[in-house]
Amino acid sequence: MSTEILADLSEQVRSAAADNRPILIRGGNTKAFYGNPFVPNGVASVMLDMRCLKGIVNYQPSELVVTALAGTPLQEVIDTLDASGQMLAFEPPGFGSGATVGGCVSAGLSGPGRLVAGPLKDFVLGAHLLDAQGRILKFGGEVMKNVAGYDVSRLLAGAMGSFGALTQASLKVAPKPFETSTLEWELDEAESLERCHSWRAYPLSVSATAWESQGSTGRLRVRLAGAAAALRSARQKLGGVALDQEQAQSYWGALREQQLPFFNTEMLWRVAVAPGTAPLGLGPTLIEWGGGQRWIAASLDAAVVREAAVRAGGHATQFRARSSSAQPQAGVFHPVAPGLAAITQRLKNEFDPQGLFNPGRLIPKA
Repeated sequence: MSTEILADLSEQVRSAAADNRPILIRGGNTKAFYGNPFVPNGVASVMLDMRCLKGIVNYQPSELVVTALAGTPLQEVIDTLDASGQMLAFEPPGFGSGATVGGCVSAGLSGPGRLVAGPLKDFVLGAHLLDAQGRILKFGGEVMKNVAGYDVSRLLAGAMGSFGALTQASLKVAPKPFETSTLEWELDEAESLERCHSWRAYPLSVSATAWESQGSTGRLRVRLAGAAAALRSARQKLGGVALDQEQAQSYWGALREQQLPFFNTEMLWRVAVAPGTAPLGLGPTLIEWGGGQRWIAASLDAAVVREAAVRAGGHATQFRARSSSAQPQAGVFHPVAPGLAAITQRLKNEFDPQGLFNPGRLIPKA
């Protein structure tokens, strides 16, 4: 079945290329808000719907790898892993029940677990890509020891479909922790950042952190994960107030999916800085990853946010804005250095020389 579907998708791409028509890659559409708007340039575009490619191709729990077609619902993969006591350790957000594996990889977003597990791109072992010539290119493999083509697979993570349409991905998985526990404190931003930074020097079982501003102070929450003995030791060292297990699970899920009241804002900025960076002072803030990711819920000019990020050695993305007119002229993503921009363009020229796939979504068209 998938062979016939792939042949049909390839034919759609070849037809679009022959007519020089832009191609909009679509999955579950739960992350359509993210990135720059699709720019068809007045030409009738082709909608390449990847949801026809569904199913887990290969999953052997002992191998710690799952391979799924791009249109497979992300929740299906999560549920399958959960039944075997495993998980996607980077905890990708779905932002809706329609989220797919392809959209997950293409957006490149990670949730609370990224603090310890690392980013999504580190979990992509292999990928199949439908290029502008209608070919299926295969990169990487399906086992952790096979690194052939691994870097190309990682390049597709967070590329927003700019190099082609993902048709299949192999992701490294991890065992679920034996136990989890969540502690909380009422602390201001500076004290919270200081504590999170100092804990990095100790062998604590911290798997996620989150601090949210609440008036003149705020609330820090820390999730511990691991063996029971390790959690007992960490709780004794850290102190704090333990949350009810059900309440804690609900909180971290709502944080991952941006369902907390904090995220109900006209404009949301995502700022990436070194964990030890001092408070940025840009407005209502929610901090994750021990200080490395900072969400700013404020309608600020792009120059203001990006200057603050650059001073801290980081970068800033306008993650969401309810008004399309609020989009920065240079695009929602932080402008990249000329050298990196040149490399990105060279890659684009190799995979999609006509610029058909998702034009403008990653880098705004001039």
